[in-house]
Parts: sequence; structure tokens; C-alpha cells
Amino acid sequence: MIYLGADHRGYNLKEEIKKFLTENGQSFEDMGNFKYDQNDDYTDFAKLVAEKVSQNPESDKGILICGSGVGVDIAANKFRGVRSALADDIETAKQSREHDDTNVLSLPSDEVDFALAQKIVSVWLSTPFSNGEKYKRRIDKME
Repeated sequence: MIYLGADHRGYNLKEEIKKFLTENGQSFEDMGNFKYDQNDDYTDFAKLVAEKVSQNPESDKGILICGSGVGVDIAANKFRGVRSALADDIETAKQSREHDDTNVLSLPSDEVDFALAQKIVSVWLSTPFSNGEKYKRRIDKME
């Protein structure tokens, strides 16, 4: 399952990503916000997504969006088993999966338009963890 969450600055991009996931047959659950609300807080949605991913961190994934991506990334990484990566380019997203087995992708809506977000999400979802010994060792140290 892929869990999605965004504050007001990420709301429109989240809605576009939902359409993209639907068109590609991906199962997802929207954790909010469900409407544009300029007074909402990214932490609320990061918490909802990270809680879900932390319940099944080996198979579930999350995509979080706020203006800079930094806030949701920091908040998500507070949860046990969650490894969130802030990515504003394709290579960072790919390496985050290959090297760090990330299970949450944090996107900066101020820096990433839908065309780029679509590519980042596609690569992130399709890239497997390399299972390299040094990468597993590093993840174990983080845990």
C-alpha cells in the first residue's frame, strides 16, 4: 500500500499524483489533507502517513509533500522503521531506494512540478533495494 499526505502547499501536487497512481493501477490511500486549507500543518499529515508505514515498513510506502519537502521528511523520520528521503531529482530518488531502502518519499512542491514528480515517483516505486552488504550494514546501524 502507498499512503499519501500533503499540506496546503503540496495539496495540488498530491491530487495530480493520485491521478497518476490510479492510471498506473497502483493502490493507495490518501491520508489528507482532503481539501485546500492554508491553515493546515504538514506535521499532521506526515504523522498519519508515517504511522501507517511504520506498521508495515517492509512492504508499505508513503509519499509526503509540502513546500520544501523538509518538514514532512523530518517528521516522517521520527517514526520507527520509517526511512524517508527528500528527493527533488530522479537520481536521488533512485539511490534512496537502492542504497537506503527508503519507504517514504518526501517531495518539495515548490521545486518539483508534476512532470518531474511523475518521473521521480515512477523511479522510486520501481527501484528495488540492492541488498548490498554495505547498505544492509548501514541500515542496521541506523535502526
